[in-house]
Formats: sequence, structure tokens, C-alpha cells
Amino acid sequence: MSVVRLHPERLHLRAPRRRQLPWLLAGLGILSQVMFPLTGGGTLPLTVAAVVFLAGASVAHAWVTRGGATAVALLGTAGGLGLLAEAVGVSTGYPFGGYDYTGTLGAEVLGVPVLVPLAWTMMAWPALVVARVLVPSPRGLPGRLATVAVAAWALTAWDVFLDPQMVDAGHWAWDSPVPHLPGVEGIPLTNFAGWLLVAAVITGVLDLVLPRDRRPALRRDAVPLTVYLWTYFSSVMANAVFFGRPTVALVGALVMGVVAVPLTRRLLRERR
Repeated sequence: MSVVRLHPERLHLRAPRRRQLPWLLAGLGILSQVMFPLTGGGTLPLTVAAVVFLAGASVAHAWVTRGGATAVALLGTAGGLGLLAEAVGVSTGYPFGGYDYTGTLGAEVLGVPVLVPLAWTMMAWPALVVARVLVPSPRGLPGRLATVAVAAWALTAWDVFLDPQMVDAGHWAWDSPVPHLPGVEGIPLTNFAGWLLVAAVITGVLDLVLPRDRRPALRRDAVPLTVYLWTYFSSVMANAVFFGRPTVALVGALVMGVVAVPLTRRLLRERR
């Protein structure tokens, strides 16, 4: 009978390497985004790389820190519900308003580019983690609703930057882009209302099915917190300096700053 020999030193190395995976994927995603201004706003390969790497970072972080079931729940909930909402949206105009994908984002499922549900997954996890940091001790229904409200706002605010960039790149087009947010022309208010609704459903389901810690572990959750703050500060700078959309930079800074600024203050306070 053969004997299987276990090498403790190899087993010891597996866990640290696994913990490095979310950082590696997040770093590759951020590097892809850094290349956007150097290519006049990004190319399709860079867009695909950024979304795939950052979505992978979110799923990998959920897996490494909370287990495989959490990673599957994240991908199934954020990706699945995001795909469903977008499929209904392009078919009926609800809940975002009338819009059409132009076929420039690659393979599609139900009329929706595969990249889109990955984008929902990419930012849904950071949004939920951020909300749980800012609402650390929810009690009963009011506390849970507060967490979902913060998470939904955190996720929706990102689209103030995302939608103008994707529309300018020709990846989708709106049937009627009015009325719009002041300074964010070309994107109807119905889009953000729809985002807030879908984001609330996605993060609400995630908050319900995924157990939370009694006290946020900021060091353990450094990857999604870093991704969220990177998205905020880099989006403000890119729109203000590189993309020629200063009003989008200002409005996005204010809207997303409702979450990003308190988060930054919290992290700086914890660091001290």
C-alpha cells in the first residue's frame, strides 16, 4: 500500500498565496484602468480586462475571507440579478429607461453583454463591505435598512462616472437622455433611479444571506475598500483632467463622496 506523504511547509504556503490572489487581481484591474487615459479613454481589451480582473478580485476576496459559498452567493446574486435587470431593461425600458447596447462589448446573453453582469459583481461586493463598515452595528430592521441604503447609494453613485464614459465610448445609447442630472448630460434620471432600485435589491439580498461580523475587520477587507476608494478618486481625476468632463467629475465627487469621504475618514481614524 502506498503512503501519501504530506509536506507541512507546502501546506503552510498555500494559505498566504491564496490570500494574495485578490490583491493580484485587483492590481491588474487597477493597472488596466490606469491605461485608459493613455489610450484616449480606453479600448475594448482594456475595458474587458478591467472588469474581469476587478470582478475576479471581488469574488476571490469573498472566497478567501468568507468561503466558497459566499463567493458563489455573490456571483449568483450580483451577476444573476444584474443580468436579469439589464435583460428586462433592454426589452421593456424598465427600470432604467429606454436604451440599447450597440454590440461593441462582445458576447451577449439575453441581449446583454456578458461584461455587464460582471460589472455589477465587480462593485456590488465593495459597496456592501463599505456599507457594513459605515453601519457597523445594525440592530433589527432599521439597522439592516440603513446598511442596504448605504450600499445601494454606494453602488449607484459609481454609475455617475461609468455611464457617461460608456456612452461616450459608444457602448450603449439612450432613447431619451432627458431630464438628466445637472452637469451629467446624456444620461437620464430614470437610469439612476433604476440603478438605485436594482442596487438595493442586490445588496439587500446579499446582506440578508451573507453573515456579517460583529465588528468590521478593516485589514481583512482592505481589498474591496481599496477598490472602492480607488474607483472614487481615480474617476474624479480622470474625468477632471483626462476625459474633458469636469462637470461629471464635480457631480460624481459630490454624489459618490457621500460614501467615500466618510469611509476615508473612518480608515484614517483607525490607522491613527
